[in-house]
Amino acid sequence: MTVNPLMSEIKEYQRLCKVLSDKQEVLKVALSGGIDSLTLMKVAARVRTEPTIAMHAVSAAVPLEATLRCRELAGKYNWQLEEIDANEFDNAHYVANPVNRCYYCKSSLFDRIIESDYGDNIATARNTTIATGTNTDDLGDYRPGLIAARERDVWQPYVIAQVNKKTIRRIAKQEGLGDLSELPAQPCLSSRVETGIAINVKDLGFIHRVEKSVTQLTVAGDIRCRITQAGVTVQLPADNKIFQHLQTRSLAEKLVTQLCEDEDRCFTGFEPYKMGSAFLIGNGNSSGDV
Repeated sequence: MTVNPLMSEIKEYQRLCKVLSDKQEVLKVALSGGIDSLTLMKVAARVRTEPTIAMHAVSAAVPLEATLRCRELAGKYNWQLEEIDANEFDNAHYVANPVNRCYYCKSSLFDRIIESDYGDNIATARNTTIATGTNTDDLGDYRPGLIAARERDVWQPYVIAQVNKKTIRRIAKQEGLGDLSELPAQPCLSSRVETGIAINVKDLGFIHRVEKSVTQLTVAGDIRCRITQAGVTVQLPADNKIFQHLQTRSLAEKLVTQLCEDEDRCFTGFEPYKMGSAFLIGNGNSSGDV
C-alpha cells in the first residue's frame, strides 16, 4: 500500500487507506461524478492491489458534466470505467416521485451493478463488493437510498474510516484533484422536483438548462432549479451576488423568465437555497439534503 506523504498527518486518511487496502476482493465504486465518489475512487485505485472498477450510471437525471468528468478522470488515471443504465425510469415507483424516491433510484442502481457481475451464468460471478461515497455527514440526513444500500450490503468506506465531507475535500486536494475539491454538492436532477410531481425527462432537461444558464451569470455554489406545484423557483446561496447586484439579478430574471416562457412554465422568482426543500413529508414540511 502506497501512502501519500503529504497526507500522512491526517489520521482519517490513513484509516481510509487501510480500510480500502484490506478489502481483498474486486471493488466496484458507484461513481456519480461528485467529489465524494471521485475521491474514493482516486484513493482506492491507488492503494489497492485487487481490481477497482468505476461504475457510472448514465441517465437523464445525471448532468452530462458529471458523466464527462468521470470519463476524463478515468482516462487520466487509467481507471477501469463501466457505464451502465440504471433503468430507474422503468420503475413506476421512482417515476411517481414519492418522498422516498431515492430508495427506488438506488435500488435500481445497485441491482444493475450486481447484475453486471453475473452475465449469463450466475455461477461465474466474481467475489465483488459495491462501494459508495457515503460519508459520516450523510448519516444525519433524510436519505432513503441508505436503506437500499443496507439491504444489498453496499460498503461505505468513508463511514467505516469516520471521514466527513470536510475531510474528503482535503483528501481530494492532496490527491491532485485540484479545483474539484471545492465542487458543490451535485445530487441527481430528480431531487429538484417536488414530491408528488412525476419525474419526466423533459423536466430534468429544463432543470439542467436553467441551472447551467444561471451559473454562467453568477458564482458557483448550491444552485437549484426547483419544479414545484406553484411553478419554477431558483434557489441560490444567500450571499450570491444575484441577491446583491440589481443589474445581475435583472439579467438573471430575464433569462430564467424567457426559459420558462419557452416551455409555458411560470417563474416564481429567486430565493435563498434551502436544503431538502423539494422533499415534502406528510404535512408539507421538507427534509433531506438536496
